[in-house]
Amino acid sequence: MPRYLIVAVLLALVGVAIIVKAAYTMTAEKDYWLTVQKNQINVADSIKKPNRGNVLSCDGQLLAGSIPEYEIFIDFRAGLQKNVPEDTAWTHKRDTLWMEKLDSLCDGLHTIFRQKSAEEFRAHLMEGYEKKSRYWRVWKGKIDYATYCQVKKLPFFNLPRHKGGFWGQEYPARRHPFGSLAERTIGSRDTARYGIELAYDSLLKGVYGIAHTQKVRNKRVSVVTRQPIDGADIVTTLDVGMQDLCEKALLDELKQREALMGVAILMEVQTGDVKAIVNMEKSADGEYRERLNNALGYRCEPGSVFKTASILVALDDGVVDTSYVIHTGGGLMRMHGANMKDHNYSKGGYGSINVARAMEVSSNIGVSYVIDHFYGSNPSKYVEGLHRVGIGMDLGLSLNEYRAPKIRYPDTNTSNRSLYWSKTTLPWMSIGYETQIAPINTLAFYNAIANDGKLMQPRFVKQIIRGGNVVEDIPPVVLKEHIARPEAVKTMQTVLTHVVSQGLGKRAGSHAFPVAGKTGTAQVSDAEYNYHSGVRCHWLSFCGYFPADNPRYSCIVCVKTTKGPASGGLVSGTVFHKISEGVMAKNVRMVATNACDEDAVFTPDVKNGNTTAADYVLTQLGIRDAQLNSVDTETGVMPNVMGMGARDAVFMLEKMGLKVHITGLGDVKSQSIPAGTTLGEGMVCQLHLG
Repeated sequence: MPRYLIVAVLLALVGVAIIVKAAYTMTAEKDYWLTVQKNQINVADSIKKPNRGNVLSCDGQLLAGSIPEYEIFIDFRAGLQKNVPEDTAWTHKRDTLWMEKLDSLCDGLHTIFRQKSAEEFRAHLMEGYEKKSRYWRVWKGKIDYATYCQVKKLPFFNLPRHKGGFWGQEYPARRHPFGSLAERTIGSRDTARYGIELAYDSLLKGVYGIAHTQKVRNKRVSVVTRQPIDGADIVTTLDVGMQDLCEKALLDELKQREALMGVAILMEVQTGDVKAIVNMEKSADGEYRERLNNALGYRCEPGSVFKTASILVALDDGVVDTSYVIHTGGGLMRMHGANMKDHNYSKGGYGSINVARAMEVSSNIGVSYVIDHFYGSNPSKYVEGLHRVGIGMDLGLSLNEYRAPKIRYPDTNTSNRSLYWSKTTLPWMSIGYETQIAPINTLAFYNAIANDGKLMQPRFVKQIIRGGNVVEDIPPVVLKEHIARPEAVKTMQTVLTHVVSQGLGKRAGSHAFPVAGKTGTAQVSDAEYNYHSGVRCHWLSFCGYFPADNPRYSCIVCVKTTKGPASGGLVSGTVFHKISEGVMAKNVRMVATNACDEDAVFTPDVKNGNTTAADYVLTQLGIRDAQLNSVDTETGVMPNVMGMGARDAVFMLEKMGLKVHITGLGDVKSQSIPAGTTLGEGMVCQLHLG
């Protein structure tokens, strides 16, 4: 009982103490706690932005990634708080330190930002100092993280923000390490407006977090209620090496022909993976840039590459075989009141030729006669056949610039002239006119022929990765198991091989491996160049696959030009040839010792630089004990680095104290500081690679 009594007394005393404290708080401390309540402000929930995911190539190289950029400011009233007395001792100390460090600070800023002198920095900073500005911009524009770290180490700026006042506003910036390579397909650098960046924006942007912020007295307390989830990484099917190869091959031809536009797509036959996609348009300044994804969205009359679909429909329906003979006469035939011409009609035409030869020489009369003769009484069967073989199928691509084909059905009861079906529609449609098809659809169709009739959906993305782990594999999609009977597909494979080996597609062929494909030439009409403008605008194309005996890749090249010669085989076939040989050369592996000439006794000259690679090559060639005949450079004088690789040139120039900026890819083609120039401190040399 005594112990229970002691416990009861203690509990009673605690209860009395609580009541007394509560009464004291409600009376004597009432004003204090009312003041605290007024100063406790719930600030609106703030959004915690996640890091945007990366876009990667098929082998994991970075195609698009987010890096921070900064705008830098200085607060000349750092440490001063509203309704709080000024710490005059610290203010005096800070002002004294500012004046002591100002010169060294300006010198440091000039070293980092060479465009502005130390005197200009001093005048600029003193203006803000006299105004006591809280948001005085130290440097115009944004800087990268490395530069930001350099600035933070400068005198006075290295003080804590609440003392020195230096601070940076961070902005996420989207960067493409490979420049404009496949830019229109990857996406924009600012916002998700097109391409893969838009199609997979919901995955790339991640999930925003929420932080609840309270202000208690003069302090802000932040409590994260939901952590942000960073965006997933998108692994594309694009191959950087193949993309670069296709772009260079196409650009060379566009510049030579002064063409208006060019498109090239490279696809893997078995999977439908798009390994490269190039879209080039001529800008007002004469340069070629990726402005629109014409490979997916530029629908026009495809020309003679469409003849393959027409003949495949006829072969699949069994109405003809390749031995069926057409009498083309002198290259000019009257069809339903209009003249159908072959390209060589001025030379007498092709006379009597079979279907296979008609395809080899791309005879308009040969193909149009077959289709008009066997489908003239039932054109709907022919149009249905086009959809059956896949040339008119909507591929269902997720990229927003894709436009599905327009192949109309017979309809004479319409007031829309573009949809009206006349007697000449069928023969002209059979040779690639009066239809609207984007290059990607034509390529998918030819890819199906190479794939023994299996139509694959073009694939741009194959994996989604989050936190280094694969969260989703995107498998290849088969749109049609068979676009035609196996016998018809095999026959067409043989025909397309002969088009290149003994027809108009010889320019696309290779001596190293067989190539199959079809040329295409069409006069096109658009807003700028129509049929009555007086200027002929042609759409030149070649679509095919390689190697023909064991297809691995399919490819289409299209060029829009107003200049001659208007030949798909000559122009686009040449680009196709460069692409196919370049892609196949990637699989060739040579042994360095095979290139060693046993009779050679000289040692090549090697310019000064990073000679590790040169040492390795010479060792592999058996020149083990030879000393490099290095070309020395004069101290303090700009050397000639023309022809050097970027690594050696940068190594040499930075070793001499120069700051080097490089643009382009390949060897050094030009240098902003001429060879022999006396070098000064802090000079910047611009190297252009090509």
